[in-house]
Amino acid sequence: MTETIVLDTSVVISGAIIGELESGSLGDVKVCIPHATLDELQAQASKNVDVGFVGLEHLKNIREVCERKGLQFYFVGPTPSLDDIRLARSGRIDAIIRNVAREEKGVLYTGDYVLHLVADAEGVKVRYFRPSVKLTGLEFEKYFDGETLSVHLKEGVVPMAKKGSPGNLRLVKLGDAPLTRQDLERMEKEVREATRISRDAYEEIRMGGMSVTQFGSFRLAVARPPFSDGMEMTVVRPTVKLTLDDYHLSDKLMARLKDSAEGVLIAGPPGSGKTTLASSIAEYYMKLDKIVKTMEAPRDLQVGPEITQYGKLEDDFANTAEMLLLVRPDYTVFDEVRTSKDFAVFADMRLAGVGMVGVVHASGPVDAIQRFMGRLELGMVPHVLDTVIYVKDGGIREVLELGLVVRVPTGMTEDDLARPLVEVKDFETGKLKYEIYTYGEENVVVPIKGERRESGLSRLAGERIAQVLRSYDPRAEVEMASEHTAVVQVSRDAIPRLIGKGGENVDHLEELLGVHLEVKPRDEGAARKRKNR
Repeated sequence: MTETIVLDTSVVISGAIIGELESGSLGDVKVCIPHATLDELQAQASKNVDVGFVGLEHLKNIREVCERKGLQFYFVGPTPSLDDIRLARSGRIDAIIRNVAREEKGVLYTGDYVLHLVADAEGVKVRYFRPSVKLTGLEFEKYFDGETLSVHLKEGVVPMAKKGSPGNLRLVKLGDAPLTRQDLERMEKEVREATRISRDAYEEIRMGGMSVTQFGSFRLAVARPPFSDGMEMTVVRPTVKLTLDDYHLSDKLMARLKDSAEGVLIAGPPGSGKTTLASSIAEYYMKLDKIVKTMEAPRDLQVGPEITQYGKLEDDFANTAEMLLLVRPDYTVFDEVRTSKDFAVFADMRLAGVGMVGVVHASGPVDAIQRFMGRLELGMVPHVLDTVIYVKDGGIREVLELGLVVRVPTGMTEDDLARPLVEVKDFETGKLKYEIYTYGEENVVVPIKGERRESGLSRLAGERIAQVLRSYDPRAEVEMASEHTAVVQVSRDAIPRLIGKGGENVDHLEELLGVHLEVKPRDEGAARKRKNR
């Protein structure tokens, strides 16, 4: 007697039935597809949900196998209403499919455990396809070795991988045979099923034609038509986990991170090692007995269990920030700051008193600052950012510090042109590298080349100080290093008299002139060269 098998949505999507039909192990069967199964797959595909496309492709394969094997293949049952489809998660579609199996006196084939239990309770013949799930040794992992950073898989293309270390990467072919759509669907299905039951995996993003999954230390991004021109899977894995000690930071920078840096921005091009450094800083603060949290989408920072990693709450980092302010962390690592809303959230949390470490894509350190300038008032930028760390090829290439002052911009001579401006200095040397200020209605970033020229006010102050000091050395030279500091160059013979016993003379002069004096011996050779010009 020919047996009728009724297929529900889950078993069609899984494709588990195709192999049994091909092998003939089911014998002479009639394959019945409820219209509810077809319509649910169509509804999912119409919403660009990946499994809808997968199910329709498998349904076509089932029909082709039946035609080739001479098996009856047909559709039956009522067409679900719009309300039925809307309430599919509540079991409305499953109820229709069970009724079809009952009326056809067939066996319901399903991969849905709840549907299996309900059908069994109702007395409907049912066969449950228990998913065979692997949590380790997944197929995509065979493409990785100790030096593989990322694997790039696409239908019709030979598998490729990036190997090496940041700054020294090479693209390598992993075989000669191009991958097929079936190869990639099999790998994606394996990951999807393992993600459902693994505590170390979670789906971060699912949109039409695109999904991002964090599976242990692997981040998998899958694209499929119509979003992409072919199915593609990109798998990224961090190759190293570093501590701050591995970066060999200067004592000065370590002291800043420990004591005063609370608005840190880590900038660099893609693949430069920004996330690795952010993980190291997060671990460093945790070891200083600070409460550290992260904001990530996807969550791929490699940190210890003491640091809680948060995603988007109801698909919005603003909601995550509201919750974090109740949790009261000392530091929050924001990986990665992309949209205008992300920049606003970063600024709001920093101004609320939370220490922030942000990660942003930028081709240079000042470019990262400019990305904030377009979203914040200029005067607010130094209050949100105080330190910018530029990373490239896995190492720290430059560190900048920001400060807000009121003075005449470099190159302008009139004192009435004084305005608030942001000074961007090289952190290690203190050398001024950029000035950011408003010119007309635009914010401008002006690179400073060479030494900053003195304003008229600074020149007057320097001349006044020189007049006083020429009683110690007629050829005394004075340069205003800043508004409150003057560098004084006198002959070596004059230095003891200028300093005085126990420094009493220089202390008196500092009090009289209102500036700090840095006394240095004059370079006589350089002075002669200037005189002979």
